Amino acid sequence: MNKLGKGANDALETILKKFKRYYNVTTEGVEAPFAAEAAFKSHSEQYFLVKAAKVADIDSNEFVFFYSNDNVPPQTQDDIAQIADAAWERGLSRITPYYGHRNTDITLIVLSEKIGEDAFKKIKKLNHYKSYKFGLYGWSSFRTLAYESSTGRLATNWRGRGLKKLIGSI
Repeated sequence: MNKLGKGANDALETILKKFKRYYNVTTEGVEAPFAAEAAFKSHSEQYFLVKAAKVADIDSNEFVFFYSNDNVPPQTQDDIAQIADAAWERGLSRITPYYGHRNTDITLIVLSEKIGEDAFKKIKKLNHYKSYKFGLYGWSSFRTLAYESSTGRLATNWRGRGLKKLIGSI
């Protein structure tokens, strides 16, 4: 337990409450190895004077995958790589790039009682990025955060730095 007395499952519940405000959160029927998923979709249109003169469609999405498993904590770089690859592939499978697609971010949040030192090192180096038709059809990027509930330690990749604010509330 960390200094606040919360384990990984309590941390997951706290984070999911924050995500439920703006995301569609699913905890039932989520494919392994994830405990929960969240999706955020935004669509906007721009017009010139009247709706018939549409200038642009803009879609922006985010898919968040939560890994919380104290029974099988990630210890090695391979463990984290497998979890991250599963999140990246599942997120990419939900994307339909077209002229109005701006971006789709895929986020992985790993919560565990204990995370190995090698796994923490790998998290900092994780980097996935994909551009569709040289950016004309948008792009996808990967953010990740790992939180060890027993010590309160956390690590993020470069794009996931903004996720640190989530852990401040746990």
